[in-house]
Amino acid sequence: MKNEVLYNKKSRELLMDELRQEAFERITCSFYRYTKIENPDVLRNDLYREWDALKVFGRIYLAKEGINAQFSCPEQHWDQFKANLASHEILKDMLLKIAVQDGESFYKLTIKIKDEIVAYGVGEDEYDMAQIGNHLSAEEFNKKLNDDNTVIVDMRNYYESEVGRFKDAIVPDVDTSRELLPKVRSLLKGHEEDEVLLYCTGGIRCEKASAYLINSGFQHVNQLNGGIIQYTHDVKARGLDSKFIGKNFVFDARMGERVTDHVLSVCHQCGESADRHLDCGNDACHILFIQCDSCNKKYNGCCSPECQAFANLPIEDQRVLRKDPEKVVSKARYSSRVKPKLNEIDHS
Repeated sequence: MKNEVLYNKKSRELLMDELRQEAFERITCSFYRYTKIENPDVLRNDLYREWDALKVFGRIYLAKEGINAQFSCPEQHWDQFKANLASHEILKDMLLKIAVQDGESFYKLTIKIKDEIVAYGVGEDEYDMAQIGNHLSAEEFNKKLNDDNTVIVDMRNYYESEVGRFKDAIVPDVDTSRELLPKVRSLLKGHEEDEVLLYCTGGIRCEKASAYLINSGFQHVNQLNGGIIQYTHDVKARGLDSKFIGKNFVFDARMGERVTDHVLSVCHQCGESADRHLDCGNDACHILFIQCDSCNKKYNGCCSPECQAFANLPIEDQRVLRKDPEKVVSKARYSSRVKPKLNEIDHS
C-alpha cells in the first residue's frame, strides 16, 4: 500500500504563490472543544486526509483533552466541511466562529499533537473541566459590565490587549499562556466573592482559566461565550453598543481584525498612534511589534536600524553570519521599543 502524505512538503514561497492565484474566496473560521480524545494520532491522520482533500488550510492542535482549530476553507467546500465535522462524533454540533474580517489567513494545513490545546502548563489537580464558568451572551456580558463588584479580566497576552480590549479590564503583563493563570489568580486576590468576567479571542482560553479560578476559590466566574469574535458578530447583528474597542489580534497572517475605529496603541519605534502588528522583516529576528506607516517605509518593515541593515545584506552573507550567533541581529537586540502602560492610554 502506498504511503500517504500527511504533511505538506511544498516550500512556503510556492504555497503563498498558489494561495494568491486561487480564483475563489475562503472562509476563515475557528472552533474548539474540550472533549476526551482516546487516540489523537488516529484522529489527526483522518482529519488531515479529509481536510486536505477539501483544500482546508490552517493550524489545528489535538490533545487527549480536545481540539483547537483556526483555519480557512474554500467557500465552495464549506457545506462539505461542516458535514465532515458532523461525521465525527466528537465534532458534532460545533460552534463555528467566522472571522470578523476576510483576508489571507493561512497558506497550508498543519495538524499537530500537543499535551494541551492551550499551553497553560498547570497541573491536573489545579482545575476540573466539569466545573467551568457561566457562559454569557453579548447582551449579558454588556449588562454585567455595569454591575457593582464586577471585575473584568483579559485572558490574552499583553501584545493582544495592546491593540484592543474592554475598557477597565485587568490586563496581565505576560507574553505567553504559560505565565497567564498564576498571574491572573494573583491579580484577582481579594475578589474571590466578586463577579469575575473573563474574555479572550474565541473563548478557548477562558474555558480552562475559569475552571482554574473556580478551583482556586473564586465563587462567581463568568466567560464571554464565543469570545471577542462571536461578541463582535452579535453586537453588529443585534445593534448593541460594542464595549470592546480597537482591534482583535488574531494568530494568522492577518494579525488583527478591526472591531471599532479606536487606535489604542503606538508605534514601537517613534511613539506615534498605530496598531498594526508586523513580524520584523529581518528573517533572523521576526520579533512581533507595532509599526506606523512612516516607520514601515523608513525601516523597510524591520524593527530596528540593525535589523534593516542585516536584512539588506545579500542572502549569502546573511547565511554566513547566522552561523555566528554573536553577529546575528535578533529580537534580543531590540529592547528599546516603546511599550506603553495600558492603564495610561486614553480609551475615549
